[in-house]
Amino acid sequence: MSSHHFVKEQQEPAVFILEVAGISFETIAPLLEWSPTILVDQESVDVVLSWGIKIDVILATSSFQEENKNLLEEQYPLRFLTISTSQSLEEGLHYLVASQHKAVHLVGLNHLQCLPLEEKTNFLDLTLVDGDWKYYPVKGGKFSKWFAASEIQILAAENQPLEISNANGQLLFPIQYLTQIEVPEGTSTFSSTGVFWIGERVRS
Repeated sequence: MSSHHFVKEQQEPAVFILEVAGISFETIAPLLEWSPTILVDQESVDVVLSWGIKIDVILATSSFQEENKNLLEEQYPLRFLTISTSQSLEEGLHYLVASQHKAVHLVGLNHLQCLPLEEKTNFLDLTLVDGDWKYYPVKGGKFSKWFAASEIQILAAENQPLEISNANGQLLFPIQYLTQIEVPEGTSTFSSTGVFWIGERVRS
């Protein structure tokens, strides 16, 4: 799991751990397979270290950095990114864009914060991991994907029209911010005028 022995070239999606409440190591483990860049908010550092994950960047206040200088040596190479207590998400995404990452898994970000991230989808491929669900954006137009028979969630601006076609037929309706839909096994095709997010359960 250590990333000491790999040259990171920003090819793999970074993993940005903002919150660990409701998140287990089993949820994150599949994201670590190819030794991605790992960013962690200061509040989650202890738990992430207990999972045996090598951290690359800690988003931390000046006081946290002063109190935890030992981490610079213990987790070498590690860098601190200075933030105020409420800037982790914005600063972390800015860092990833500036360091030419193309994609990131945002772990522990509430799915209700999807919509304000719409602008960021122009620069990064985003996936949100919130508890047992993962969410990914579709940038308007048409999108098709194969699903197992399951319940999915659709997030978008209130009353944004969405059309779904699959083995159950064709359905056109306005999204009510977060809409839950049963999809049959097979390919479902989605069409909408604006950005919308699809949520899939990753663990039952």
